[in-house]
Amino acid sequence: MKKIIRGLLMVISVSVVISKAQASELVVIGNTNVPKMDSAMIQKIYMGKVILIAGINIIPVAAKQGTAQRDRFLQVFLAQDEEKYTGYWTVRRYIGKGTPPLELNNTVEMINYVQSTPGAIGYIDETELKAGMNVIARK
Repeated sequence: MKKIIRGLLMVISVSVVISKAQASELVVIGNTNVPKMDSAMIQKIYMGKVILIAGINIIPVAAKQGTAQRDRFLQVFLAQDEEKYTGYWTVRRYIGKGTPPLELNNTVEMINYVQSTPGAIGYIDETELKAGMNVIARK
């Protein structure tokens, strides 16, 4: 019985590793006027600590709370979970230090908003990329 359980655990572990290896990257896209940037700058923007880059007012947008895309972005780019991120913005808003990024319903809305709004940035799965999109960061 122990051999069967060990075998099943091994199969599950290998499956998890393979699925993670095949997962696509998360990319941050920007309007055509937004320059490329590193992960640290993305984090500062989404935490409200940087709002201007090279004279361009940066406008971050986010996926709705509870979506896998948002959870993945928070984990990969901000090293936070939803509770910590929401708590952070609750305090910042209360003390008058800004408002959290606008939340959009889906990837299509995010792409349309970013492409039509100067200074806007958002995040999508790399499988959603289309020709001509300005990828400013990926992870």
